[in-house]
Amino acid sequence: MPELPEVETTRRGVEPHCRGRVVRRVTVREPRLRWPVPDQLVLLLPGQVIQTIERRAKYLLFRTAVGTLLVHLGMSGSLRMVPPDAPPGRHDHIDVLLDGGVCLRYHDPRRFGCFLWMAPGELHPLLSSLGPEPLSAHFDGQLLYHRSRGRKCPVKNFIMDGKVVVGVGNIYANEALFLSGIRPDRAAGRISLARYERLAVIIKQVLTSSIKQGGTTLRDFVGSDGKPGYFAQQLLVYGRAGEPCRCCCTPLRELRLGQRSSVYCVTCQR
Repeated sequence: MPELPEVETTRRGVEPHCRGRVVRRVTVREPRLRWPVPDQLVLLLPGQVIQTIERRAKYLLFRTAVGTLLVHLGMSGSLRMVPPDAPPGRHDHIDVLLDGGVCLRYHDPRRFGCFLWMAPGELHPLLSSLGPEPLSAHFDGQLLYHRSRGRKCPVKNFIMDGKVVVGVGNIYANEALFLSGIRPDRAAGRISLARYERLAVIIKQVLTSSIKQGGTTLRDFVGSDGKPGYFAQQLLVYGRAGEPCRCCCTPLRELRLGQRSSVYCVTCQR
């Protein structure tokens, strides 16, 4: 599914077209997403100016004076800027028509995404227990070290826990652990402060690099401009089980952790 870099790429792609625009109309063709689309979208959004578009974890927040549109892309969702007269496709479920002749269109074949509403001053339950942003000053090795004490779960599961830090999805957890030299199945509570400090720095570097290259294209995701990201061309371990390690040529191994594939090098990671 789209991970943090893909969602940030989408935010950067649509913001110049939406910020400062007045919502003229909201058309909901299919309200049955992961949760039902609330009536507030059609009732309250028209006539409002989109003040800012923010990202919290994998959620996009479209701020207006009367509330906030909360969007999650789910497993296969995407946002596009299209001409207002562009005919909708089978999986084009929601249109937000803006002044100036542009339309924000939500496409989602699997319908696991969401369009929800948040009143002014309200913190939606989906956002209330989230950990710090990985690219913020609040996230560092000290935080990982202290939150990991006594934890027996694999370190890969630990850094993918949204209550510890948000947005470190499966792809980027695999890559960051490889670059840090840490086996994904090592117990989180047995990793030293020095190694966590290195891991935190590398998580920031991996996510930043992916954002700069437009995200990682896997199956359904492309950027808001329809162009794919290119980070997938630089993946060191994810999706490369059985292939030689790019550092030592040892065949990469794969194991399952928390129902997810984890690829690692037995020589470079310990």
